[in-house]
Amino acid sequence: MAKYLVIVESPAKVKTIRKFLGSNYEVVASQGHVRDLPKSSLGIDTEHDFEPRYITIRGKGDILAHLRREVKKADKVYLATDPDREGEAISWHLAKALKLEDKDINRISFNEITKNAVKASIKEPRKIDMNLVDAQQSRRILDRMVGYRISPVLWEKVKRGLSAGRVQSVALRIICDREAEINAFIPEEYWTIDGVFKIKGEKKPLIAKYTGDEKGNRTIHSEAELNEILDGINGKTAAVADVKNGERIRKAPLPFTTSTLQQEAAKSLNFSTQKTMRIAQQLYEGVDIEGEGTIGIITYLRTDSTRVATEADMAAREYIKNNYGVDYYAPLDTKNDNGKKIQDAHEAIRPTDIELIPAKVKDSLSRDQFRLYQLIWKRFVASRMQPARYETSTAKLTVGEHHFSASASRLAFDGFMSVYAEEEDEKPENNSMVSGLSVDSKVSLEDVDTKQHFTQPPAHYTEATLVKTLEELGIGRPSTYAPTITTIINRRYVAKENRNLYVTELGEAVNTIMMKAFPVIVDVNFTANMESLLDGVADGSIQWKTVVSNFYPDLDEAVKNAEKELEEVKIEDEVSDVPCDVCGKMMVIKYGPHGKFLACPGFPECRNTKPYLEKIGVPCPKCGKDIVIRKTKKGRKYYGCEGFPKCDFMSWQKPSDRKCPDCGGYMVEKGNKLVCADEKCGYVMEKK
Repeated sequence: MAKYLVIVESPAKVKTIRKFLGSNYEVVASQGHVRDLPKSSLGIDTEHDFEPRYITIRGKGDILAHLRREVKKADKVYLATDPDREGEAISWHLAKALKLEDKDINRISFNEITKNAVKASIKEPRKIDMNLVDAQQSRRILDRMVGYRISPVLWEKVKRGLSAGRVQSVALRIICDREAEINAFIPEEYWTIDGVFKIKGEKKPLIAKYTGDEKGNRTIHSEAELNEILDGINGKTAAVADVKNGERIRKAPLPFTTSTLQQEAAKSLNFSTQKTMRIAQQLYEGVDIEGEGTIGIITYLRTDSTRVATEADMAAREYIKNNYGVDYYAPLDTKNDNGKKIQDAHEAIRPTDIELIPAKVKDSLSRDQFRLYQLIWKRFVASRMQPARYETSTAKLTVGEHHFSASASRLAFDGFMSVYAEEEDEKPENNSMVSGLSVDSKVSLEDVDTKQHFTQPPAHYTEATLVKTLEELGIGRPSTYAPTITTIINRRYVAKENRNLYVTELGEAVNTIMMKAFPVIVDVNFTANMESLLDGVADGSIQWKTVVSNFYPDLDEAVKNAEKELEEVKIEDEVSDVPCDVCGKMMVIKYGPHGKFLACPGFPECRNTKPYLEKIGVPCPKCGKDIVIRKTKKGRKYYGCEGFPKCDFMSWQKPSDRKCPDCGGYMVEKGNKLVCADEKCGYVMEKK
């Protein structure tokens, strides 16, 4: 009998695929990449057409030896790595390492690990797509150039083994920019008025919001403006000016892409991007389902496509018809033509079999696997259903020259929402009095409820909102979002607290140097354009060496300039005023993985270190001792009293030694302004 060899990436797939193919097929795993650029050097010949030098990855020698023995025994070899650029590159490296001749290369790919998909791919082997390989190669080489040329500059400037990355540096800059925006934000006061109207013949009052006057919509900026409006409506006749009844449609969501799955899993399941991808990988590679055996229960997880295979589409619509009724069935497909490049013509992330309902597989999955699978299953079913419909009513009321508005909505048909509702889905406005109003209704203003508010700064990024921003800006691709975020957190450039991402002292230092010495690398538009060029390589319209050769000279010049500046400004350790407890020498300020710390200059004879509390030259508003810069356990910077824990003063913004002229309280720095720390006072002055 003929013997066929199938090489996959992950050992988890071996068991699943072997079961589908039978005894004539041997299935083995390469366990990811087998060759890569060397760690000890750049690995790219910048003098000779940027030719990369690949070596066997340390620890992969035994795996390759085993694969070579299996190749010798086989009549035919199938390379079945993942269906994306990375997978294509792994197949190419395997073909090179195993010395497969072109005629012997049978590349197969499948979007889901099911019996039908795997068997169909075996019948249609193809050659390796070198455009996809080159796109992966050029990304790897660009990332290597940035990392290996810039990291030594950071090492010398900030001290200690820091590193830079092409995409991670831009992600760090985006977070730093948001932090600066938040720190410079000055709250503005505004007021709202809710009118309490009595409707003749009704016991229940109608609550309507103030919208403006005859000149148009109006925001109330101060208490003086508020009092002016209250004087204008006091004793005036109220009337219903207009009532409109209508309908609002809420469309079904599109099935998940990598980005939207990461965002929704973060919001509704509180999963990190890394955790989402790890669990989705398990669901894709195969889980042991009672009565079914080991099968992949979702399609490939790295995709920016919302396309769905015709067979799966029809099966989902049939399922909806049979289980929810014809009213819920959407006969036409939902198209999402946003003009974006869809990576490698993938499908959306969906269940491989619509009949594998979450309840059926619950006992076969871990809790987290079940929750993620249920989210994917519900989203996919919802995407093939009818929109939700709301009945709406809006009433406009007048009191003298001033206008009020009241709205109500009622869910008339739940449509897709019978299966799937997102966290931020609007709740129907339960103001039932509105729908019974007409212009003939007699109304009177009984009371007003006024509230003072302050505008809020932009929200800190979460993993979900950062992924959304990276996708919108065209930075990175489905496979890069999770590793990028994980890297900047692990390197302590960014701290994660209560879902929010905050820049650490170390992150600020790295970003400052990158902005100064390598502005192009951290430029959002430049990085997004680079992604477009890599897409051009993938579709064969651009040569990969053209991209690399255009990029490298500018990088080389920037690195050389930065190195020259470093030579001119030799950074010495700053001597503190703190004596060493062990030997008495004055301790020096150094940078470590967690930021600044105090170390004895007598190292290695004296190894004493202490936390560094940097004074900002401002007395504590509570006790008069010095304010120092402190850090949370995760590395987020704040300002606290030197006398902690006896004095509990703390501020996220840098305090000033200036007192507020209005209330006498302390002021904080926000950009180029000083603002009273008491939001209700709100005094603002220019920083001198």
